[in-house]
Amino acid sequence: MKKVILSVIAVVASMLSANAQSLDKMQWFNEPESYSIKGGVLEMDVPGQTDYWRIAHYGFTVDDGPFLYATYGGEFEAKIKVSGDYKVRFDQAGMMIRLDHENYVKFGIEFVDGKFNISTVVTHHTSDWSVIQLQDPIPYLWLKAVRRLDAIEIYYSFDDKEYTMMRTLWMQDNCPLQVGPVAACPDGQGFKARFSDFKVKHLPDQRRVEWLKNN
Repeated sequence: MKKVILSVIAVVASMLSANAQSLDKMQWFNEPESYSIKGGVLEMDVPGQTDYWRIAHYGFTVDDGPFLYATYGGEFEAKIKVSGDYKVRFDQAGMMIRLDHENYVKFGIEFVDGKFNISTVVTHHTSDWSVIQLQDPIPYLWLKAVRRLDAIEIYYSFDDKEYTMMRTLWMQDNCPLQVGPVAACPDGQGFKARFSDFKVKHLPDQRRVEWLKNN
C-alpha cells in the first residue's frame, strides 16, 4: 500500500508539471492600464512611480506595482522567463512570492546605473536588497523558486538549463502563497515588460513523504 500511495503522488506531480499555468486565469493585484495576454505571453506597460518596499533604509513603504498571481499551498517549484525594455534606474521585472504586505520576495532583473542586475528583495516587515551585477545586457532571464517546508530557494538561468542559486530565505510554511510575474518602475514614467513560460510544479510534502516511508 505504501508503494502504491507514493506512486500515485509521483504521477500527480508529473501531470501537474506537464502543463504551464494559464496567465489569463490569474488575478491582478494593481492591474496596469495596458497589457495583453496571448499564447502564454504577458506583455505589460509597467506604470511609472510604482514599487514594492517596506521601511528599511529609505523610510517609506510602497505596495503598488502590477502583480499577476495565482495562489498555491504546499511545496512547489515555480519558473518564469522575463525580459524588458528597461529605461531608467530601478526599472525591474521578475517573479514575486507573497504571503501578505509584510512578507514577500521579489526577484528578477533590475536596471541600476546603466547596468543589468539580478536583484532580490526579501521583506519580513522590513525589506532588504541584494544584487548580482552583470557586465553585459541580456535579452531575457529565467527565474526559478523552490519552496520546501519553511524555506524558499531562488535561482536564475540564462538558458533554462543551468541554474545558479542566489538566495535562500525563510517563509512561513503550511500557508498559501501568491505566485506570479511582477514589475515596477520606481524612478521613471514606465517601460514595457514581457513574461512567458510561467509554470508551477507541485512537490510532494517532505514531512508527509517521510511519514509514508515509515508507516
